[in-house]
Amino acid sequence: MAKYSIVVPFHNEEENVTVLYARLKQVMEQVGETFELVLVDDGSNDRTYKLLEEIAAVDSRVLVVKLRRNFGQTSALAAGFDHASGEFILAMDGDLQHDPNDIPAFLEKLDEGYDVVSGWRKERIDNFVFRRIPSRCANWTMARLSGVAIHDFGTTFKAYRREIIHNIPLYGEMHRFIPALASWYGASICEIPIHNVNRKNGRSHYGLGRTFRVFFDLLTIRFLLRYMSRPLHFFGGLGALSMLIGSGMAAILLGIKIFNPHVDVMYLHGPMFVMGAVLIVAGIQLLALGLLGELQVRHYYTGQHPASYTVDRLVRLALTDEQSLTSDRQEGNF
Repeated sequence: MAKYSIVVPFHNEEENVTVLYARLKQVMEQVGETFELVLVDDGSNDRTYKLLEEIAAVDSRVLVVKLRRNFGQTSALAAGFDHASGEFILAMDGDLQHDPNDIPAFLEKLDEGYDVVSGWRKERIDNFVFRRIPSRCANWTMARLSGVAIHDFGTTFKAYRREIIHNIPLYGEMHRFIPALASWYGASICEIPIHNVNRKNGRSHYGLGRTFRVFFDLLTIRFLLRYMSRPLHFFGGLGALSMLIGSGMAAILLGIKIFNPHVDVMYLHGPMFVMGAVLIVAGIQLLALGLLGELQVRHYYTGQHPASYTVDRLVRLALTDEQSLTSDRQEGNF
C-alpha cells in the first residue's frame, strides 16, 4: 500500500494530462515515499482517457478510473477516494491551475498531525467581479456557518488522512465543503497558502451559474452540520410551534363561541379560524416529516451507502492491461 495517494479528476483535459503527470511524478519522486496517482476520467469526450490509459500502461504507480459518464467533480473525487489505497490522500484539479510543487507543504502539515490540510488561494488572479467577490462572500459565510476558520473552501487542492475522508459521504457539489463536514467528525484542520496559476490550455468548467449554486449549498451544509443525525429536532420544533399557535387560535375561537353562543364565529373570525386550522395541519405534517427524517437517518447508518457514480473500468499496469467492471452499483443519494 502506498503512503500517499494523489487523486486528480479530469474532464476534457487532453492538453493538460501528460504535463500534469510529469510534474506530479517529479515532485513525488523527490518526496522519497511510496505513492500512487489515481487519475479519474469523468466522462471525457476528447482524448483524455486515451492519454491516461497510455500513462497507466507504462507506470504501475498510476491507477486510472474511468467513469461511465460525466457525473461531476464531486462524484469523480468520490470515485478517486474510494479507489485510493494511500494512508494520506491529496486531491487537486487536472487543469494545471494547482501547482504540484505545493504538495510537500501539504505533506509537512499532515506529518504534524493535522487530519485535513486545505489550500488557500491567498493571491487570486481570476476575474475580480465574477469570481473573487462571490468567492469571498461565500467563504466568509461558510466560515461563520460551519465554525471552521479557513479562507478558501472552494479549492479542490486539499490533503486528508484516509480515515477522515472515507467517513464523509460525497454527493452533489459537496466537495467544497469537506472541511466543514470533517469538522463535524472532530477532524483537526489547518490551511496553507498555495499558488494560483492561470489556465493556459483548455476551457474552464466554472461559470457564474455555479457561484449561485454555492449559496444554496450553504443552506444545505448549515442544516447538515446541525441536524444531520437529528432532523426531528428541526422539523419537530417548527411543527410543535405551529401546532401551539394554531391550537391557541382555536382555543380563543372556542371560548368566544362558548361565552357568546349566538355569535357567528365563522362570519366574524373566518380568517382566524382558517389560519388556526392550517397551522395545526402544518404542524402535524412537519412532525411527520421529522419522523420520516429520523427513519432515513437510521436507514443510512445501518444500511449500505450507495455510490454517486458508476465505474466503467480500472486500468493499472500492475494488475492487468485493462480490468472491466460490471458493477451493479447505482447512482445514489445521501
